[in-house]
This record gives sequence, C-alpha cells and structure tokens, in this order.
Amino acid sequence: MRSVMLAGTGSDVGKSILATGLCRIFLQDGYHPAPFKAQNMALNSYATPDGLEIGRAQAVQAEAAGIPCHTDMNPLLLKPNSDHTSQVVLNGKPIGNKSAYEYWRNDPALREEVHAAYDRLAAKYNPIVMEGAGSISELNLRDHDLVNLPMARYADAAVILVADIDRGGVFASCYGSIKLQTPEDQQRIKGIIINKFRGDLRLFDEGRKMLEEICGVPVLGIVPYFKDIYIEEEDSVSLEQKRRQSAEGKVNVAVVLLRHISNFTDFNTLERDLRVNLFYTNNVNDITSADIIILPGTKATLDDLLELRRNGCAQAIQRAHRDGKMIVGICGGYQMLGQTVSDPDGIEGSILSLPGLGLLPIHTMMTPEKTTRQVTFKFNGHECQGYEIHQGVSDTSEAVLQADHCIGTYIHGFLDNVPVIEHLLKGTIKSERVKNEKCRELSLAEFKEVQYNKLADHVRRYVDIPRLYEILKDKK
Repeated sequence: MRSVMLAGTGSDVGKSILATGLCRIFLQDGYHPAPFKAQNMALNSYATPDGLEIGRAQAVQAEAAGIPCHTDMNPLLLKPNSDHTSQVVLNGKPIGNKSAYEYWRNDPALREEVHAAYDRLAAKYNPIVMEGAGSISELNLRDHDLVNLPMARYADAAVILVADIDRGGVFASCYGSIKLQTPEDQQRIKGIIINKFRGDLRLFDEGRKMLEEICGVPVLGIVPYFKDIYIEEEDSVSLEQKRRQSAEGKVNVAVVLLRHISNFTDFNTLERDLRVNLFYTNNVNDITSADIIILPGTKATLDDLLELRRNGCAQAIQRAHRDGKMIVGICGGYQMLGQTVSDPDGIEGSILSLPGLGLLPIHTMMTPEKTTRQVTFKFNGHECQGYEIHQGVSDTSEAVLQADHCIGTYIHGFLDNVPVIEHLLKGTIKSERVKNEKCRELSLAEFKEVQYNKLADHVRRYVDIPRLYEILKDKK
C-alpha cells in the first residue's frame, strides 16, 4: 500500500492520536505498519532501545504498531530552549542549539537526512503512517518545509487532512488548507477527517455534504471527542487544565508546573491511581498544602530554577520539606534539589551557576554530552525499569538517591513502577476507604494495550476504514 500522511489544518488538531489509532488498526488487520514524522518539535521525548532520542509521540505510535521505536521514525527532533532557540536532535543525537533562522539555513542537508530515514523505514514496513506538523498552509515556510506536503510528495503518500471542529472555523480551515496548496499537492489530498466533535453527529450531516462539495474530497470520518481512552500526550497544552484543587481523603500530589516542563508523561500512572489526586501548579499555597511535591523534568534547569526562586515556589518546597512532606525530583527536578547547578560553558544559556534547593547532597555540572538510555534499577529490593534523557552530570553513582523524605533520580518512568508508588503513598493515605483502593489491576504494558485497542475501535467506528484502504491501494 501507499504510505498515508495525516496532515493538519493547525497544531493540536489530533494528528498524533489518529496516527496512533491507524497504526493499531493496520496491525490488527495483518499489516506491518510503522510511524514516521520527519520533524517534530516537543519537549516530551523518549529513549530508544539503542540509547538514542526521539519524540514521545512516535514512540507511542511504534508501541501501537507492535514494533520497537527507532530514530528513523523521527529523524529530526527540535527541543525548545527558549522562544528563539532549540536543541536540534538529528538521528537521535544532539547536534547543537540553533535559532530558527540558523536551522532553516541547514535545510538541504537535513532534507537528505529525513529522506534517507524514510527510505530505510519504508524498506522494512508497510504501510508507513506519516504525520505532518502544525498547519500545512504556512505559505512563508513552504520552500523550507521538511515534514508536510514536500515529505508526502517524496514518499508518494496519500494525504488525509485532519481538522479540529471543537475550535471552530472548520469549513474555512479545511477549504483554505486545500486551496492554498499547489495544484499537484491538492491532488495528493484524498480525504478529510473531522476530529473532536461534541454532540449529536446527525447535526453535521448537512455540513459534511457541504464540506465535500466545496473541498472536492470525501469526508472519511467525523470523530467524536473522547475522555475514556488514555493515550500518552506529546504536548503540555493539556496540563493547564489539570490545576485541580486538593481532594479530601486522597493523597494530594502537586507537580510543580515549570515553564520548560518535559516528559510530563512521567506522572500518568500516578494520576490514574484511585488513591491519588494529582494536579499541576505553581501556586505556593497549593504546594505547601500537598502531601507529596514533585519537581519534574525540564529542558532548561537553570532558567526554571531561577524562576522558582522568583515566584516563591522554591521557598514553598523547602518549607514543605521542613514540615515532613515527601519531595521527589526527576531529571532536571532532581538537579534542582541538589546543592548547586553549574553551567560554566553556557550549554543551557547565559546563567552560569545557581544554588539548588539544598535537599539532596549532590552537585551538578552541565556538559555537552547527553545521556540517553533505557535502564533497569533496584528500588527497595525490586527490579524496576525506566529511561534516562538528560544533559548534565551529578556527583553520585546512585540511580535513585534518597535522603530524609526526599527522593531524586534521573530516571523517567520512575513512577510507572508499582514498588515506587507504594513507597511514596505509604503513610500518607488518610482514609480507610481510599487505603483499600487498588493501585491498578493491570500492569502498565497491559493497560496500554487495552487503550490502543479501545482507540482503534473508536477510530474504526467513526472513520471509513474500507474507503481508506481503497485510497491507499490506488497508486494514482
């Protein structure tokens, strides 16, 4: 079959989730699919089995496709350091920090790299489920675009346009996205999927016909918004909606909302625990009233550490620790809990050194080399698993450092391990009813499998999959 690209009328329209659903559907139907996104911008990344770095969305899609993740699935990853610069990760390894202008000037070499990655992937898997980035109608970026229609053209992929009806303007966004393409690229767009619909689908019957008429392509599906399927998210947009208040009788866990928060999927398992009320906050009162405070990973440790001191969160964490609250630091958060964080070579930026929160006996120095690997570690006598992605080296050989109701680790996925969760919740559960709740009945791997299958069922129900197969088998 031809490859299929899910391209968007804009960012956050649901391309990643739909690509995950298609990967699982193709696997269920006996094919051997693989995901591909030529260029991704995200702070939520993952370590491949061979110790390289890719965007989290492609790792999730690979899981749904039933295959190990590989850098060929996301050869270019941009990790923003600020509003103007990003760390560029090529084929799993950082090649430096670049401004947007510097990055685009490297376009010819980068285009060759993403094409080569696609070719290697397409030689092993079929179909390739490609994902675009942002909007396909950014005319000022067309000549430099590596990930949307130029990539679909190279792969001879059938393009399905994804639009978010929840944000409004779906007719204009679909029509404009198609009509602003070159005639050749317009012909490549074979269908539309309307995503995040709320309400009675029959209310859009007339709208569906009108959309097909003005755009000249079929609407392959109208997919309702869902709340009961849990797929790891790539962007931190949704975290703003998780500013819940404390819940009586449950263990209140405050994740400190950093400006450059990364790998927030570290907290998904804990968030689903029925004994826990987990929320994101940078409010000092929320922090001091929580039972457990977590400092998450960050792409800019020193910048976020300075901001914590400015907004009072650093002092609130220290007060909570003195009051006997459990403090957990992961990756950059772990570095912040130490004595000092130094960056003499300006790896992260202009801040050369800052005192940490002083809760753990470590000193950290930023180094050009980046650690990316999957790890197995011991916690309270139990074998556990996770992965590391971090800049900087701390002066300890411990995978997990514990000192006076404070825990620090470089390991992402630390909180996906049941022994770790049970240790954290021990002694903090106030209600007998909550105490008797189970952490979860399924292992994390089993839980994910259930969710991928539920997502596939949802997409099958609302998208014309037989029609999609016809499109992918038609080479015209």
